[in-house]
Amino acid sequence: METKSYSKGASLNLLAQKMAGHIATAAQPKTPQIHLIEGAKGQQLFVPNGSQLIDVDFSTAERLKKMMQLQDQQAIQYELLALGVDMRTKINDTALKEPPLRALSLAMAQKCNLGCSYCYADQGDFGGPSKNMSLEMALQSIDMLINGANKGDTVQLTFLGGEPLMNRVGLRLATEYAANLAEQKQVNINFSTTSNGTLIRDEDIQFFEEYGFAITISLDGLKEAHDRLRPLKNGKGTYEQIMTKIRPLLSAQRKMQVSARVTVTAENLGLATVLDEFINMGFHSVGFSPLLNASNGKKEMSKKDLEVLLTNMIECGLRFEQAVLQGKRYPFLNMINAFKEISNGTHRPYPCGAGAGYMGVSADGDLYACHRFVNEESGAMGSIQEGINSEWQHKWLHDRHVHQQSPCTECWARYLCGGGCHHEVIEKGRVACDYIRGWLHFAIQSYERVHRLMPNWNK
Repeated sequence: METKSYSKGASLNLLAQKMAGHIATAAQPKTPQIHLIEGAKGQQLFVPNGSQLIDVDFSTAERLKKMMQLQDQQAIQYELLALGVDMRTKINDTALKEPPLRALSLAMAQKCNLGCSYCYADQGDFGGPSKNMSLEMALQSIDMLINGANKGDTVQLTFLGGEPLMNRVGLRLATEYAANLAEQKQVNINFSTTSNGTLIRDEDIQFFEEYGFAITISLDGLKEAHDRLRPLKNGKGTYEQIMTKIRPLLSAQRKMQVSARVTVTAENLGLATVLDEFINMGFHSVGFSPLLNASNGKKEMSKKDLEVLLTNMIECGLRFEQAVLQGKRYPFLNMINAFKEISNGTHRPYPCGAGAGYMGVSADGDLYACHRFVNEESGAMGSIQEGINSEWQHKWLHDRHVHQQSPCTECWARYLCGGGCHHEVIEKGRVACDYIRGWLHFAIQSYERVHRLMPNWNK
């Protein structure tokens, strides 16, 4: 499956289809101890314990395959020891205990001007009355975040909705307050927001640039698909309106970074064209996220949809490889993030910082494991006024540990994946495991190709 294969006239899409079928089979878990991935000069041995990636020759790979077929776990351990693999346990059953809070997302506006049928937040109001977060509550939240940090620490403040620009004044005043307080406390602070892009004004662009915001614009494909999936509440399309608003935003990027996030459904699976178009527009990065959980159950991706998604993501990954090997910048965020995790040997007992170093704050000041759990009892963590409920948090961190998740304990990808998005898993179960494993398997293959052909890439 060398990169050169698709330079001989075959389209990347056809190659991706062939690769996806092979990868879907190869990525299936055979033992929790190891996973084998085809490479050019042998096999890559992935050891979940510490996310160790080791090149092995074909004869060693064949021995390991036989051990896997026989489910001879002890023999696999002896082989790993003979290979000099570090066998010390990197992740045990112990849950995090009282992790420091370093990131908050504020639901500045629990309301939205769009009528996206699949919205996890019930079209922005999280199943309750539409409301803005008061400035007082925003400032109290900021106090909790920054006053709990130590000198030199870095904290993250994110403004979300609904559509956060429906509370534009509150967002601006809260940002200014946070920046001043962080400077007084000698704490580093980063700002971010996610917007549908319809309400952006010139003064917003200047403000975001001044404070170096990371901005994510929700765009669900090109005009036809986007207008169908993300209309106004009256059904009118929003694509052209958003393009008019964000072109000056993209042009103004210096300190700020503007990314595009595409929620993928069965109706907008043509990813490669979208990726190229958005990169050419000047987005700092472009990422895709499958819709697995909608508040009303609409447009959620099926197992078959996820199989198609894997093929199309692989096609995008091959485009990324081509661009890298040609010395071009190609900010495909899913690929960049996967490469970072592989390079860093990421191994984690949780998929993210939700309920630990990161929490979401509702407009009323209630704390939740993350922004997706706002107004949901399953993710309740306390309140800004009364603080984090340590009993709830301890239970969450124990119950959500990957070692408490089934069938995660038998999966080779468990410490790269961390058990999957808490909100999606709690609501819908593990519908995306095959897709996630397939994508990680491909990403490890791709990582080997890129770094073999361009050893100094990204150094």
